Amino acid sequence: MKSIALLTLASTALVALAASDPDRSGVPPAARAAEASDTSVFRLPQPAPVEPKFRQIPAAAPAPVASPLPRELALAPLPPLPAIGRAPQITHPSSPESAAAPKSPLASETPEELTSVWRKRIGQWTEADARKALGAPLRSRAALDERKHANGTIHAFQDPTSQYRELELDFDSKTGTLRTVFAYPRHLTWQQARRIWRGEVSAADAPAGRKFYSYSNRRMDVLVDPAGRVISLGLY
Repeated sequence: MKSIALLTLASTALVALAASDPDRSGVPPAARAAEASDTSVFRLPQPAPVEPKFRQIPAAAPAPVASPLPRELALAPLPPLPAIGRAPQITHPSSPESAAAPKSPLASETPEELTSVWRKRIGQWTEADARKALGAPLRSRAALDERKHANGTIHAFQDPTSQYRELELDFDSKTGTLRTVFAYPRHLTWQQARRIWRGEVSAADAPAGRKFYSYSNRRMDVLVDPAGRVISLGLY
C-alpha cells in the first residue's frame, strides 16, 4: 500500500510539473534533444542556375516587290498575233521574174504548128524583129561555116511557149535575116517526135554516140542522144 501511494504522488507531481511548464511535454530533455536532431531537414547544395544564352540571327532582307504596272499599261489590250500564212513573194524589179516577157503570137502554138510558124519566119525576120517578139537575147555566139569561118550570129532567146528550154536564132551576116532556128525540147523522145512529124528520114552518126536524123519531106533535122532523147530540132 505504501508503494502504491508513492507512485501516485510521483504521478501527481509530474502532472503538476507539466502543467506549470508548457514546453514540457512529459518527455525528458535528453529525449527531446535527440528527437529534435533526428527530425531536422538537410538540404544538399544546389548548382548555380544557368542562364540560357540565345544567339540573335539577323532578320533576312525582305524580297523586292515588283512595282505594279501603271494602270494604263495593265489594262491595255495585247496586240493581236499575226495571221499564219504564206509570206508574200517580193520580186526585185531588176530580177528576170519581174521583167514581163513580151507577148508573142507563138505562145499558143502546138509543137507541129510551132515548127510551121518558125519556118515561115526564116528568110523574113531580122534581129530587130526577134528582139521585138522575144525580148533581149540571153547570150550570143558566132555562127561558123564548114571551114570554121564566122558567117553569122546566133542569139539565144527564152521560149515564150515554155515547150523548149530555149531557142537559138541564126542570122546571116550578109543579109541580116534569119536562116536557121534551133529548138531545144524539155522532154521529147525520138519516138514521140516521129509521131508528131511524120515522113521519111535518113540517119547519120554524130559525135559522142549521137544520131542525126534528116527529114526528106520537110526542112528539119533532129539530133538525138544515145538514150533516144531529142537534143535539138533544126529548122532551115
